[in-house]
Order: sequence, then C-alpha cells, then structure tokens
Amino acid sequence: MNCIWPLHLNSSWIIVVTLMFSFIAFQCCSSFVLISTETKIHQAWVTNEYAEAQLHDIVRRMRARTEAYKEKLTDALLSSPEASPTACKEEEEAKLEEDHYCDLWCYKFKRPALKKYLKIIRLPESIDAYTDHYYVVWLLLVTIAYNWNCWFIPLRCMFPVQTSSNLFYWIIIDILCDICYLCDLLIFQPRKQFVKGGDIIVSKIEMKEFYQKSLKFRFDLASVIPFDVLYVFFGFNPMFRANRVLKHNTFFEFNDRLEAILDKAYIYRVIRTTGYLLFILHINACLYYWASDYEGIGSTKWVYDGKGNMYLKCYYWAVRSLITIGGLPEPQNLFEIIFQLLNYFLGVFVFSSLIGQMRDVIGAATAGHNYYRSCMDNTISYMNTYTIPKMVQNRVRNWYEYTWDSQGMLDESELLEQMPAKMQLAIAIDVNFAILNKVDLFKGCDTQMIYDVLLRLKSIVYLPGDFVCKKGEIGREMYIIKQGEVHVLGGPDSTKILVTLKAGAVFGEISLLAAGGGNRRTANVVAHGFANLFILDKKSLHEILVHYPDSKRILMKKGRVLLKEKGKTTDGPNQQARGLASLFGPKPQTPKLFRALLGNSSKGGIGMLLKLKIKQANQEKKPDPEEKKPKAEAEPQTPSEQKEEPLANSQPLPNSGLHRGITNKSLIVTMSPSTTAGEGEILTVEVKEKKQE
Repeated sequence: MNCIWPLHLNSSWIIVVTLMFSFIAFQCCSSFVLISTETKIHQAWVTNEYAEAQLHDIVRRMRARTEAYKEKLTDALLSSPEASPTACKEEEEAKLEEDHYCDLWCYKFKRPALKKYLKIIRLPESIDAYTDHYYVVWLLLVTIAYNWNCWFIPLRCMFPVQTSSNLFYWIIIDILCDICYLCDLLIFQPRKQFVKGGDIIVSKIEMKEFYQKSLKFRFDLASVIPFDVLYVFFGFNPMFRANRVLKHNTFFEFNDRLEAILDKAYIYRVIRTTGYLLFILHINACLYYWASDYEGIGSTKWVYDGKGNMYLKCYYWAVRSLITIGGLPEPQNLFEIIFQLLNYFLGVFVFSSLIGQMRDVIGAATAGHNYYRSCMDNTISYMNTYTIPKMVQNRVRNWYEYTWDSQGMLDESELLEQMPAKMQLAIAIDVNFAILNKVDLFKGCDTQMIYDVLLRLKSIVYLPGDFVCKKGEIGREMYIIKQGEVHVLGGPDSTKILVTLKAGAVFGEISLLAAGGGNRRTANVVAHGFANLFILDKKSLHEILVHYPDSKRILMKKGRVLLKEKGKTTDGPNQQARGLASLFGPKPQTPKLFRALLGNSSKGGIGMLLKLKIKQANQEKKPDPEEKKPKAEAEPQTPSEQKEEPLANSQPLPNSGLHRGITNKSLIVTMSPSTTAGEGEILTVEVKEKKQE
C-alpha cells in the first residue's frame, strides 16, 4: 500500500500538469490564431497606407483638440487651441510640397510646382505694354516668326525650294513659329493691362475677358488653327499655313512699342518702309515665277528662261517691272498682256504710296532742322534789309549754329509748353535740380518752392566776349552757369580777371532780393567762350515767395549775411537804400518841410530860431545896464558886448534875439530848389526890419 499510493499520486500530478500545459498551449494557439486572423482582416481592410496614416493623424488631432477644450473648460485663462493662420498656411505649403513628390520605379523625386516655374522665368501677373521692355523683346520674337511665315510661305508655294531632303528642317522651323504663336495667345496677351474709364485694370479675369472680346483675339485664334494636319491627306503643301499671316496685329504693335522707346525712331521708320518695298517686290517675283511655270519655263521670250538663279532672275524682273524702268521683253499672248498690265497698275499704286510715306518719314525726321534753317534765313534777310554790320551778322550766325548744335532746338520752352505742368516739373527736376540745389542761397528753403523756381528758369546762350552784366547796371537777375566759363573783371580799367567761374557757379544772387531800384553791379562779367546760363529774374522770385513766407524769411537772413560779407553798408540817412537793405521794408521818407526845418544851421531854419530863443531867455535874466548907468555912452564897452555888436548888425539873420512885444522886425520863410541834385527844396528863414511909412 505504501508503495502503490506514491505511484498513484505521482500519476495524478502528471495528469494534472499535462492538462494544465495542454490548456495553456490551447490558449496560446487560440490567441495566435486570433491575432493572425485580425492581422489578415486588418490587412484586408487597409487598401492605402497613405490614407491610413492620414486617418490616424486626424484621430490624434481630434483627441488632442478634445483634451485642449476640456482644459479650457476647467481653466478659463488658457488660450484658444486653434492654430494661427500663419501656421495653417505653412502646413498647407508643406503639404503641397509633399504632394509634388513622384514615384518612379523604386525611386522618389520631387517635381517643382508650376508656380515655381513661373517664378523662375519671372512672368509677371500683368504686363504694361508701354513700359515693360521684356514684353517688347517677346514681341520681337513673335514678329520674327510672323515675318518667316510672310516671306517663306509664298516662296515655298511658288518656287521649288521645298524638297524631300530639306523637308525636316522646314517642319522644325514651322513648329517653333507655331509655339511662339501659342505662347503669345495663351500666356502674354491675356496678361496685358488695359485702361477702362481712366483706371488701369490689372485683374486677371478682366484682362482675360477683355482680350477674348477683342478683334485681335479672333485673328490670333484663326492664325493658330492647325491646318497642317491636312499634310496627311494632301502632302506637304505650304499653302495650308497661309492662316499664319493673320498675326499682323502683333507685328504692328511691335512697331509702335519699338518707336516709343527708340531715341531716333525715324531711322527705324525708314528701314520699315524699305522692308515694305522689298516684300512687295518679293511677292511680285513669286507671282512672275508662277506665271512662267504656268506658261512653261522658257516657252516664250517673256517668261523665265530657266537659266541662272531662278529667284534672283525673277526678282530682277519684278524690280524692272514695278518701277517701270522698261527694257523688258514684250508679252506674247493674252495671259502675259493681262499679267503685265496688272503689274504696271500695281507698281504705280504701290510706289506712289511708298514714296509718299518715305517723304513723310524723312520730312518728319528733318522738320526741326528745316525750322532752324528757316529762322536763320529770315534773320539774315532782315539784317541785310536794314544794313546791319557784318560783324553783328557773324555773331548772330554763330549764336544760331551753337544753340542748335548744343541743344538741338532754338528755344526749349516751346517744347515744354506743350506738356502739362506736372510733366514740365518732372523734366525740369531731372535736368536742372542738381544745379539749383548747389546754390547756397536756396539751401534750407521749401522743396516745393525750389520746384517752382525750376519752372521759371530761362536758358540763354552767350557768345565769346559777350558781357553778361556790366558794372553799375541795376541787377534784376541771378545767373547759374550751366555750361562754359565766365570771367569777373575788375581793376582800374576793368580789364583784370579777378576770378573765373565755371559750370555750376552762381553770381548775382543778391540782386534777387533787392528792392526799390535794385542793386547795382560791382564788376563786369564776360563770357570766356560759349556760355549757357540759367537766368532767374527778380519778378518771378517775388511772385513765388508770396506763397512761401518761411522760405522768404530764410532768404532774407541769408541775404543779410551775404550783404555783410561783401561790405555793402549804407553811409547816411539821405543815401538811397541799396542791396539787401530793402529786406526790412522801405523806410518812409521825411516830409520835405521838416527836412528843410531840420537842415544845417548855415542855411537857416528852425534850429537857428531855437538858439535865438534860448539866448533871449538868458538875456532877460540879466539886469538892464541902462537903469543903473544912465550915462552908459561914455563908458567903454565890455569884450562881450564887442562880440555881440557885429552879430547884431550882421545880415540876413540878426543875432540879437527876438524881443517880446511890438517890434519893427518881420520873419520871412521861403522855399527854394536846391542847387545840389537829389536834395529837393530848401526852406530859408530870414528876419528883416519893416520899412517905416
């Protein structure tokens, strides 16, 4: 028994352990099967890894947003969980960049967006056809393609120049021309700005609609219709490309834009008119070869004989025929006669039109020079009529020639007067502001005041040896040297060169602020060679300063400083105000009567009367000598009495004083003109005894 129980017990434990391991193994297998099943189901449902990742990302963001709102409810001080627009924009741009990644076999590369391509080529959102030079360059490319079609389509149709050996090259060039047409139709023309009701429209939608409604769009669209596909059915006939010549609006637009930016547009007009003539001769040569081919090469004397270069021979015939030089073989049949008559009529019409156009182009190019010659001839005729000395006539001729050569016109103001005031100011600022800004007198003044001064400047040319201003003249202008040199002369005989002023120097500026007769010049200024000066007169400056009181005060202050530096000070009250002394306003003159009464004592006046009155009062305080000494005749006179006696007997003014009471003396006041110029009249006071009756 003791031996069997342990064995039985061990067997039971073995069975239990085995069952436990079996259960555990079953659970593991079940779990493994479940996991594998879920994995298969998961793999069956997951069809796109990118969509799966996006869904997980959305779930993660929604959970984070929910947690943020829960915290917001518990704590009101927390900020909003919404992302800023900038961050959203950055995320969108990053997402767009990720979208442009492309898979090629097992590689992944990045494809730039179309906008980045447009940024690389710098294609603007809108094009200003009047100022954008890149647009003019593009029109040049389209014009080259247009001229290729206009010149070579007739040539390829009439002359046998297109062969099977060179057909590939013709097709390649045709495709390049078509690409230019399409780019102009789809990219450039819909971006052109236009004016509507005075406003410049730059909206993409409106620009595109405006172009699509225009007649130019219809011609451009007709010019790109691919009739070339008919090559498959009828062979390579260049006539199917005849619609390419409908792109003529772009050609004329290029001519207008190019003439607007060229300095000498008349040269291009002459070249263009010559091109028209050569093109008409080219068409005529092509028609002549077609007629010769129709009649038969070398069949008659009138047609092309088939010898030499066929194009040059036909072109030579076209030139002689259209210009009606003559010497050509006579037509033999009805077809040749009709063709030649039509050719003659066409030649007369075309050449008369082109010659008239060429005359207008050349006339417009030389209109300015013709006006200059007309003015000079009229002036010389006038001087000959009045027998002007030859020396003066030569100086007048020199002035005309130098003025025309230096500035291309006789008077700049005539050209500027045709423009609006704003454009005149813009041109004046670009041309003269740098010169006027160097003038110390105008530094610190209002900029708008300087702009107004620029419009009042006048350009004058002085010949060698001409006096710009002379010593003693009344200064009414300020001078600014634009070109050339002037000499300031001084010394006893005014021949010594004190200083030489060059371009940019200014003189005579004090005269601008002088009033009451002006400021006299202190030296002679002579032009050394041909000198071009700007002149600003006093009247124009005063009209401007009325509207700029602050600038006027600055000019007054600077004028006083300049006056002090030059030592121009007044010497007396009767001296006339000169220079910048008038800046403080003209001093009212003393009336002539008071000036005479307050004059010198030697000429009489109220000063003498006051002295006599004071002396009389002193004598009244002294005792009368006759009361104390009745016999005063015998006593000798004192020295003081000896001095007063001759004064009492002197004429015309007695020095004994005026006594109170009745007297036999009278006071005579007279006014007489002064013998000295500029002193007016003199008042004279005399004391005379009355005549006893």
